[in-house]
Amino acid sequence: MRYNRSEYDTASVQVSSFETAGGTGEYHMMVHVAAEGSFEEQLQALHASYDDVASKINATPIFIRYFLSDAANQAEALKSASEERWNCAVSVIGQPPLDGSKVAMWAYLVSDVTDVRETDGIWSADYLGCRHLWFSNGCHCGGDSKAQTEMILDSYAQKIESKGCSIPDNCLRTWFFVQDVDTNYMGVVVGRKERFQQMGLTEKTHYLASTGIAGTNGYKDSLVSMDAYAVEGIPAEKVTYLKGSTHLNPTHEYGVTFERGTVVDFADRRHVLISGTASIDNRGQIVHPGDVRKQTLRMWENVEVLLAEAGCAYEDVVHMIVYLRDIADYASVRSMYEERFPQHPKVFVWAPVCRPGWLVEMECIAIK
Repeated sequence: MRYNRSEYDTASVQVSSFETAGGTGEYHMMVHVAAEGSFEEQLQALHASYDDVASKINATPIFIRYFLSDAANQAEALKSASEERWNCAVSVIGQPPLDGSKVAMWAYLVSDVTDVRETDGIWSADYLGCRHLWFSNGCHCGGDSKAQTEMILDSYAQKIESKGCSIPDNCLRTWFFVQDVDTNYMGVVVGRKERFQQMGLTEKTHYLASTGIAGTNGYKDSLVSMDAYAVEGIPAEKVTYLKGSTHLNPTHEYGVTFERGTVVDFADRRHVLISGTASIDNRGQIVHPGDVRKQTLRMWENVEVLLAEAGCAYEDVVHMIVYLRDIADYASVRSMYEERFPQHPKVFVWAPVCRPGWLVEMECIAIK
């Protein structure tokens, strides 16, 4: 893995590059801007720095996620601008960057891509010998969080079934963004569990890697939104699920339905999708209540165990997203990350975790 950082007057870009001789290149960027000026000015600086770095990489954008400080006022304008700029899936989520800026961005780019197109809200692209399906900003207004979760999953299931796929057979990763997570997350848990059972996804089969976290999409009545990633053409035996049983317990033991991580073996590389992971033990209990620094250390340990189970380490990680409940913890946690992971592309956002006692959570992707 190669890491680079480009600095500009009002922006910075961190990039991880996975490249093999004669193979497909994969690139993850985290783009940050200075906390000054209007939203439009910051967005312009973000795009300018991205464009400069991307111009030096022979790769195609596949998935973009914007993190916004005020989605209610920013999301619609950003979505309109994105439609003209990007030919790929674009996720727009209200999770304020903790560096004080109004916007940050994660971009995933791949070389040797063919047939990038959108049909019925699903973006597909062919690379690594498979068709990859990206879905973003799935939401419904009306009803409680349980009803909205069920409608989102039903709609998504129909969309990928029209592509000859299904959630149980092809979906590898979801993100659920929940408005007022302390109030509405339980509805997501119940709605997801019921729909998964109907689809045949149980603790005896498998679930999906996932993050369930606070986030908004700018629509007042939308309590839940979802992004998802699926792959067509990967044999079932090439997909395995991580347990980390020395440090973590099966999620179904405390009523939720997701995998700790998912491993996908392509022809020449392994992708490891680590779900949102916090300071938890193998009995499902919070470790180090009230101490964000100790929780961060335990969280790192948990992720390290999952990576090791997949034959990977932190040196294989291509990006990190770090979620904090209390903005007052940002300086402390950021200093810890900068000391241990100074080169890794990462972003810190304000997004309370699904259980109030968890002060910090992270997700990541590794490639080896």
